Amino acid sequence: MFFEDHPHRRLNRLTGEWVLVSPQRTKRPWQGQQEPPDRAALPPYDEHCYLCPGNGRAGGAVNPDYTGTFVFTNDFAALLPEPPAQGLAPQTDGLLVAEPETGTCRVICYSPRHDLTMARLGVDRAAAVVDVWCEEFRQLGGREDIGYVQIFENRGAAMGCSNPHPHGQIWATRSVPMYPAAEDRHQAAHLRDHGQCLLCAYLETELARGERIVFENDSFAALVPFWALWPFETMILPKAHLTNIPAMSPAQRRDLAEAMVRLNVRYDNLFRTSFPYSMGIHQAPTDGGDHPHWHFHLHYYPPLLRSRSVKKFMVGFEMMAMPQRDLTAESAAARLREQSEVHYLDLPGEGA
Repeated sequence: MFFEDHPHRRLNRLTGEWVLVSPQRTKRPWQGQQEPPDRAALPPYDEHCYLCPGNGRAGGAVNPDYTGTFVFTNDFAALLPEPPAQGLAPQTDGLLVAEPETGTCRVICYSPRHDLTMARLGVDRAAAVVDVWCEEFRQLGGREDIGYVQIFENRGAAMGCSNPHPHGQIWATRSVPMYPAAEDRHQAAHLRDHGQCLLCAYLETELARGERIVFENDSFAALVPFWALWPFETMILPKAHLTNIPAMSPAQRRDLAEAMVRLNVRYDNLFRTSFPYSMGIHQAPTDGGDHPHWHFHLHYYPPLLRSRSVKKFMVGFEMMAMPQRDLTAESAAARLREQSEVHYLDLPGEGA
């Protein structure tokens, strides 16, 4: 097959960017290390964790003794609700361009349990997280000063996460950020030029071919995108055309929770470790415009390449020219498909 034997580049239809794929490089000798399963155990409660129930945070705030999810405004927010009183110094040459950016940053604790991850949260508790996402999106997106609501999760030290307590974040901004703005343009152009939703058409193609599908349920499909940059990058796509997450029915919300748990278990089982990633939900802007072209979706960008200690880095040609990968999207999807949906720590003899 051409894709498996010859270098080629693939177009990301959402962003207009290209990725170089070099599958022949996977045939070079590699003495990959064999690593034992990661059985490192965290306590259910950590008295030093600033996200655990009842513990203090910066500035004297104290967490309530929450039993489900818990949401608060980030104590070290990257965005502030008001611009500086003096404003920015005017620029007249058009080369040094800056403008104020306002907004808010929220933290969502998925569970009071310090030792859980999405893979081990269970569908019921994951569904509660989805409900919180929907409510936060509705409230923040309804504000006149918010044009975009970015929901995301950084998991693991490899992705810069400083606290293992299960949590995610929401940054709500005045303007539409760069990557969602690029997806907005390309989805709008596809609808204008072809009279159909870009991701509806793409998902139909992927489901028909099957080679990059990891799994599906009634409402969602998990797949390795044709244009994936990261070795085991995935997307979760709703089968129905939904512009944002509050548009989901109760059944679809639960199906999304199930899909996230199932994907996370497969990730953990791949290298028998708590798999690091950055996850983000891309959905329609909340700038008051009409966005019928938007089809919401989840991106997962995990850095692991060959084991729990061998990571993929974007360096050299990738930093200076264009992203490149050796493992094809089809091979990555096959690797994820073959993983069990029983977490490796729940197997006899593994959790000890």
